[in-house]
Amino acid sequence: MTNPFESADTNYVVLRNDEAQYSLWPVGLDVPAGWAVEKEESSRGECLEYIESVWTDMRPAGLVAAMGVLDGGAAARPPEATAPAPIVG
Repeated sequence: MTNPFESADTNYVVLRNDEAQYSLWPVGLDVPAGWAVEKEESSRGECLEYIESVWTDMRPAGLVAAMGVLDGGAAARPPEATAPAPIVG
């Protein structure tokens, strides 16, 4: 039996949870509690491309929020916004 999570011939949806984490999910399986469809049915490749384009920070949203409180918000900003300015000499 083929694993439905690894089949190139199966259509998928992209799920997202409250922690801003994403999952590739085979069409026809019930969406688990705590998850919602973020991208409608598409090919495996298209769903993976979508996930790669939107899931740029692997940290759970709760961790990002907690770190933002602890460090004045620097953790929630993109790395280029927190990098030190280059020294011009």
